[in-house]
Amino acid sequence: MSHRDDTLEAVRRSVAEVAAPRAALRAAMQALAERHAHYEWVGIYVLRGDELDLEAFVGQATEHVAIPVGKGVCGTAVARRANQLVTDVRDLDNYIACSESVRSEIVVLIWHQGEIVGQIDADCDAVGAFDAGDEALLSRVAEILGPVVAGLL
Repeated sequence: MSHRDDTLEAVRRSVAEVAAPRAALRAAMQALAERHAHYEWVGIYVLRGDELDLEAFVGQATEHVAIPVGKGVCGTAVARRANQLVTDVRDLDNYIACSESVRSEIVVLIWHQGEIVGQIDADCDAVGAFDAGDEALLSRVAEILGPVVAGLL
């Protein structure tokens, strides 16, 4: 089994075996963090109206538990309806720093029945830590988690 397939299977198990939605999301984030060391902080934000609310994460606590649509990398992803892959966050004018040491970030939208319901956000202290392979993996994870996230709305 490939590393990617192992990760996806662990995420599927977390959804199938953990009944409480928030606990299942946290277990899924734990599966990602354990298998991908460069996911130094990884979490799920749920879209409620024009705000993203942090539901589950693995990594250092952040004060950014609610992010307005259009602000930072997370809010920009929703506003543009497109995933965001940022090689170096220091190049952004609209960046919201969860940690001063973060250098790269990826945000992958979670869709359910044609609507954005949330997103997966991952941060790393290294420049250029994320690539198209990470986006492909997190897109598959987002497909698995879509119904769980939608159930929180």
